Amino acid sequence: MQFEFSELGRHLAGRSGIGDLMEDLGNALAHGGDEIRMLGGGQPANIPEVNSLWRRRMEELLSEPGGMERAMATYDPPRGNPGYIAALAKLFRERFGWNVGPEHFAITSGGQTAFFLLFNLLAGPMPDGRKRKILLPLVPEYIGYANQGAFGELFTAVPPLVEITGPHEFKYRVDFDRIEITEEIAAICVSRPTNPTGNVLTDAEVARLSKLAKDHGIPLIIDNAYGAPFPNIIFTEAHPHWDEHVILTLSLSKIGLPGTRTGMVVAHPDVAGAIAGMSSVVGLANPNLGQAVVKPLLESGEILRLSKEVVQPFYREKSRLAVDWIGESFADDFEFFIHRSEGAMFLWLWFPGLPISSDELYQRLKARGVLVVPGRHFFFGLGETPCSYRDECIRISYAMEERIVKDGIRAIGEEVRKAFQSA
Repeated sequence: MQFEFSELGRHLAGRSGIGDLMEDLGNALAHGGDEIRMLGGGQPANIPEVNSLWRRRMEELLSEPGGMERAMATYDPPRGNPGYIAALAKLFRERFGWNVGPEHFAITSGGQTAFFLLFNLLAGPMPDGRKRKILLPLVPEYIGYANQGAFGELFTAVPPLVEITGPHEFKYRVDFDRIEITEEIAAICVSRPTNPTGNVLTDAEVARLSKLAKDHGIPLIIDNAYGAPFPNIIFTEAHPHWDEHVILTLSLSKIGLPGTRTGMVVAHPDVAGAIAGMSSVVGLANPNLGQAVVKPLLESGEILRLSKEVVQPFYREKSRLAVDWIGESFADDFEFFIHRSEGAMFLWLWFPGLPISSDELYQRLKARGVLVVPGRHFFFGLGETPCSYRDECIRISYAMEERIVKDGIRAIGEEVRKAFQSA
């Protein structure tokens, strides 16, 4: 039988960078076993102290009268568990002085779902016939955004300024001179820290973007999946930012609960209410378990201590080790730069003049059982804007076991060295 899919169906079901990535990761985990050096995904590390906490919370839920039933055998409202939302609102009011209540929050089935709902709520075809877009003021940006437009391409983007900050280190900065806010722009969106590069926009950059958005009457969306106050995988000075025109998203994934699929949206009540309504249509209700596990940690503030004293130092040390191993493995045999590691769980590697594409490098590494992500997928929304180094970069994760990361980095160095030697 031949099935005919709609335009939306073909768009969402077709090939995409995030789809290819997740398929490769899933196949590798299913069939590769210990032979695969998994440097390609966003899977958070297994931190013993964090896992012990989740185990304790599960045991508490099971021993609490009605705890398991509330977490596993009931529907929460589409907006999310009222107690969990109240705890979130209280935390942000008391710890950060934000003027927020439960009406400012909506829970989603993971951060990826939150962005699908947000992007298609704000941009795309409008009732008056216009077609609006999301502005990415700095690319490369998160691969998972790229194909989320229900009605085609949703993004317009600005290439970054590239600042060389050390012998083998650089940093991307927002090129404010190239940002143009036209009637076509529905919102500005950034991730902080940025996936894939580990870049953390400075407080000054965020404040300037926030003012630009506010002056033009549009939202600033900040993807906080790795950021402050939790999971707080940030290695530089950065403060949480929110205002009535800001839409902040958070997630429980990177604090160690990716399987619970729990995303959070903090926004103007009109936006939060719309997200809750959309959630009821596409998913009826959102997963309960993550909310049930984490709620006491929000109420006590323990989630902030866990993020600052356990999660952040763990990833900071993993980043330091990975950077050292890159220096040892690559030496000075070829030109390379690492984006300054300021947060998240990735390193962004740039090989100026790489004689093969990042896709070809990916395939060669994959044949050796090393999975990375080719840089090309993170440069979307640029249209015809030239960006010569988009095929000279790869993203690697340093969240896996040390032996896996070290061996994967060694293989990357060998393949890049071969590519330059044979050019």
